[in-house]
Amino acid sequence: MNVVHRKPAHEDDRGAITDILEDNDVECVTIISSTEGAVRGNHYHKQTIQYTYLISGSMRVLEQEVDGPVEERVLQPGDLLTTPPTIRHTFVAIEDSTFIACAHGPRRGKQYEEDTYRLEEPLWPRPA
Repeated sequence: MNVVHRKPAHEDDRGAITDILEDNDVECVTIISSTEGAVRGNHYHKQTIQYTYLISGSMRVLEQEVDGPVEERVLQPGDLLTTPPTIRHTFVAIEDSTFIACAHGPRRGKQYEEDTYRLEEPLWPRPA
């Protein structure tokens, strides 16, 4: 799981400037809000690289390579998660949360579902 905490590139008495992505070919930027307990994902993409930047709240993220173990981590504001193609992923809002999802691949507008493959066995809730 590739998570990097992004620190401000510049801070002064006016506030902070934080670069979320650098030297990247992003095709779509989406802001998503989730209420406490909401589950998002339980899918993977064959072509899309997804970047998830948490603005507020906290979210549990679960990722799994095909036939690999499930990795779990809690994202905090300022964390940037990079999810490459074929990685199964799920987000669970621990509290009301807002994040930015950036994508390189077919994920914008009417293409949103074209590269989304739902999991037959979800990562969350965990199988009994």
